[in-house]
Amino acid sequence: MVLHESMEMYLETILVLSKELTNVRAIDIVKKMDFSKPTVSIALKKLKESDYVDIDDNNYVHLTAKGLQVAQDILEKHEVLTAFLMKIGVSSENAAKDACKIEHDITAETFACIKKFLND
Repeated sequence: MVLHESMEMYLETILVLSKELTNVRAIDIVKKMDFSKPTVSIALKKLKESDYVDIDDNNYVHLTAKGLQVAQDILEKHEVLTAFLMKIGVSSENAAKDACKIEHDITAETFACIKKFLND
């Protein structure tokens, strides 16, 4: 399964929630993303079938190693891009919104250059 932007967003959201909560449930994802229960259920089913998440007997959602890697990559892009946009004068609110849009389409080369720029 090729991960589309929406599926990457689910993985990133699960990662963020797992840092905030002891256990992540589908309803937590519903609330965080402001999506309907059926929409989240369908997405989780697809992510589970593709081995990005696991859902245990208590219905807690866990990232698999594969899902964790994708989620960490997306979250890193989000954080770096937000910092970059704020450094060039974008408000924190708009920087976060714009980073969310850019993080899924940015090339590896461009991202590496932005990271280097911020670290210099």
